[in-house]
Amino acid sequence: MEMFGQNVFNQSVMRDRLPKGVFKNLKKTIDEGLPLDPSIADVVATAMKEWAVERGATHFTHWFQPMTGITAEKHDSFLSPTENGALLEFSGKELVKGEPDASSFPSGGLRATFEARGYTAWDCTSPAFLREEADVITLCIPTAFCSYTGEALDKKTPLLRSMEALSTQAVRVLRLFGNTGVSRVTSTVGAEQEYFLVDKSFYLKRPDLMMAGRTLFGAMSSKGQELEDHYFGTIKERVLSYMKEVNEELWKLGVTAKTQHNEVAPGQFELAPIFENTNIATDHNQMVMDVLKRVANRHDMVCLLHEKPFAGVNGSGKHNNWSMSSNDGQNLLEPGHTPHENAQFLTFLMATIKAVDTYAGLLRCSCANAGNDHRLGANEAPPAIISIFLGEQLADIIDQIVAGAAKSSSKNADMKIGVTTLPALPKDATDRNRTSPFAFTGNKFEFRMLGSSFSISGPNIIINTIIAEALKGFADVLEKSNNFDADLETLLQETAKKHQRVVFNGNNYSDEWVQEAKERGLPNIPNTPEALKELISKEAVELFAAHKVFTEKEVHARYEIMVEQYVKTLNIEALTMIDMANHSIIPTAMEYATTVAASINAVTAVSGKLDVSTQKELLEELCGKLASMSSNAKALEKALENALNIADADKQAAAFRESVFAKMLELRATGDVLEKIIAAKYWPLPTYREMLFIL
Repeated sequence: MEMFGQNVFNQSVMRDRLPKGVFKNLKKTIDEGLPLDPSIADVVATAMKEWAVERGATHFTHWFQPMTGITAEKHDSFLSPTENGALLEFSGKELVKGEPDASSFPSGGLRATFEARGYTAWDCTSPAFLREEADVITLCIPTAFCSYTGEALDKKTPLLRSMEALSTQAVRVLRLFGNTGVSRVTSTVGAEQEYFLVDKSFYLKRPDLMMAGRTLFGAMSSKGQELEDHYFGTIKERVLSYMKEVNEELWKLGVTAKTQHNEVAPGQFELAPIFENTNIATDHNQMVMDVLKRVANRHDMVCLLHEKPFAGVNGSGKHNNWSMSSNDGQNLLEPGHTPHENAQFLTFLMATIKAVDTYAGLLRCSCANAGNDHRLGANEAPPAIISIFLGEQLADIIDQIVAGAAKSSSKNADMKIGVTTLPALPKDATDRNRTSPFAFTGNKFEFRMLGSSFSISGPNIIINTIIAEALKGFADVLEKSNNFDADLETLLQETAKKHQRVVFNGNNYSDEWVQEAKERGLPNIPNTPEALKELISKEAVELFAAHKVFTEKEVHARYEIMVEQYVKTLNIEALTMIDMANHSIIPTAMEYATTVAASINAVTAVSGKLDVSTQKELLEELCGKLASMSSNAKALEKALENALNIADADKQAAAFRESVFAKMLELRATGDVLEKIIAAKYWPLPTYREMLFIL
């Protein structure tokens, strides 16, 4: 397809435009992780500029990913003044290094406000691309972002470090299996993206959607998702037209958007790409979120990426399909036809099991934010308890390893449907489990806990690092072995016995599992303030330092940033609720109560014989709920004031969770009751019925 990748300065374009020696040099850096030769920067920059200008670009930007969770950019033109006018120029120095102001980005104390200098550094492993907006075309250069003192201020730098750590340890293990040709292992990811669409006219009338990204008030409509008629249903024409444009935009950017469909909730949809290198997949997922929002605007819709924009229906997640591939073409999580005989696969599988069990708290932490707290635990979102689903075949093999040695694998069979005109289907070795947080799905693990607004960088930093640590432990033991096969068998058995507790193939939503997980000793971390503490545990700090993913200072900085973001999010939501209550819902309820009272007086004046008991009951209910709402709004204001006066960040976050959030729920409850009893023509906000079903 000619469209695919047409806006990407990919290897095909570089092969055509760069001298052979320069291209070969750059390709070795990209493919093998070798240091970049600075002498080629000017040549690459010139070729990149000429390609971009031919396509209509006038500006370039170092495109980076600060700790805000979204992308950032500062645009510079190619224009350089001369004595005779101006030239379009772009130097190797400009390509390799940029200098955006670092003072206003979250730094968690790494930089003081007056210490403004920060640097962006070209990441040549992720291709530059052109972004088209209206009639403006900009050359975007993926970069890392660091402070003047060298600490990472972004999400890309530690991700690249974690990938290096994983590669180093995985190669050590592969060499033990006699693979002397492998030199690099790369983690791969395919990040599914769920989202909601609402008509822009409704969005603009909802202060909560505009300020918080979710509905802070809203009574459920008479119909939700209970008929299960939206999931995989026929896509509405307006949405299909939107999806068509989204796909075209993404394909131009080289994003392998492949699957699209209606999700479970009304107004909810999903897009899924093909897996790729984790660094590129992370960049691409940022592009996906950006394109989803920009294209929706062109179609007079708004794309909502909040984890729970509507109460009472499914929230939105981002399933992170993670695996490992070597540079000699192996998927290291491919079990083959007889996985019990595949010692290499079993080694990498067991390392993953060990990592997930040992660092379950870190995995939970990687998916913690205020939005995801609304979602985790129901409606196809996994619970806060980390466990692994392996399926019947692999779980049986683990049992065999614990008992002694794996001697057999359950065989696949044909699934006969019972209709002669339909073919017999090859049956997979195991079913899937949609309630599991970390599920094996054939040749990869699907980490299902991520929220829809997340950068996938954070969770994949954790996954890469903890599995690198498990592989390091294996390599440290086996490199000293005098009898590799026997020692490997012993190692796998000991690991299986110790960490089998994290394997669970049942219903993760059940109350029984919560109790069983407790008995197994698995952590159950219910909310974001508690989960974030896992990041700064002694074990976590030592882990990151050992693999050079984060320094201790960088770990604590990220903790401070995430705690601060949690508090700020709830603060914005609480302020928005108070504003909506005092300036919209309460005045509307008072107006309606006045109207009802006036109708009672009018009817009584005309004829005292007519029955006005219904109106009086309505007025009494209205006045009661009005009083409750006014009281609840004041209680929320007081709780918010008290929380904001707490100096200690940890205690403040706890107060927001335990006090402010609790008062928000109480205020919402009264507002939602008022919506149900106030006549529709008076209600000031678009309803769930309108927002979920009108597209």
